[in-house]
Amino acid sequence: MLYTTLGKTGLRVSRIGFGAWGIGGGAKDLKWADMWKADDEISKKSLLEAHSNGINFFDTALEYGEGHSERLISKALLGKDAVIATKVPPKDRHWPARNRNIEEVFPKNYIIENAMQSYENLGRRTIDILQLHVWMDEWIDDDGWREAFRFLREKGIARFFGVSVNDHEPDSAMKIVKSGEIDAIQVIYNIFDQSPRDKLFPLARKNGIGIIARVPLDEGSLGGTFTYDTAFNDWRKDYFTKPRLKETVDRVNAIKSKMVRPEMTMSQIALKFCIVEGGADIAIAGMRNPVHAKENAGSAEVSLTKEDLAFLYSQRWTRNFYPEDV
Repeated sequence: MLYTTLGKTGLRVSRIGFGAWGIGGGAKDLKWADMWKADDEISKKSLLEAHSNGINFFDTALEYGEGHSERLISKALLGKDAVIATKVPPKDRHWPARNRNIEEVFPKNYIIENAMQSYENLGRRTIDILQLHVWMDEWIDDDGWREAFRFLREKGIARFFGVSVNDHEPDSAMKIVKSGEIDAIQVIYNIFDQSPRDKLFPLARKNGIGIIARVPLDEGSLGGTFTYDTAFNDWRKDYFTKPRLKETVDRVNAIKSKMVRPEMTMSQIALKFCIVEGGADIAIAGMRNPVHAKENAGSAEVSLTKEDLAFLYSQRWTRNFYPEDV
């Protein structure tokens, strides 16, 4: 495993991180359980396999199974060295952010109350990085989030703070990154969506802001296992409609035919791409079983040549399959 220092935080983090959205549905009474189809015992094994293979960064959120993901991480990693990041959900439950009135999305007391709940879910363990789960730069002048962050730091609830950038909208967080008032950003970045490299990443580097890449496998497509006939029994059935799926599979197959070799899988190529020079500090991927955890952990050691990278950069594909509002 390769490690780096996350921006100005001083935190030593693995370049590959564990994205814990997918393990949030192990609680069978949750309304999302059928969508996630997670099994707690398998999830625990995945967490431990990831950790044993050098992964020490775990990204979760209060919204993931109503705190179930947080509680599972706390139990599985009890006593183990780990950097844990979590997120405060928007009060209006809109992903991505569209409401310009921050008092309806992240009022001060709401941020504090939700952070305290995450703190409890994590076994009263200080949160390493607390993130707002959505962000709009129109909120930059509000003092509420600043006061909430200050209070939580002083009380030992959270050490560092950040925001999760709206889907495929990296320029929507330029003001807060320029302000230097946060410690990390989380943003969609992968072989297809390379847009954060244009402006956001250089600005973040300049201001010592850590960069966490989410969706590095493009909701699974860059794992290289999809075919024209792949059927989805979760929310992705609306993301990868038949026409979209065909084009996506064609593009991924073109990468596979040129890049995949015995020493590296498609998933490993996609994850490594995210953390090469000029990219993110950490790429977080879902790891629903121990096999995936071990494979993903090995991504950091994959070697990509200049020719490989030139080809991957040429695969940039601008599109947004997400619904306008969730």
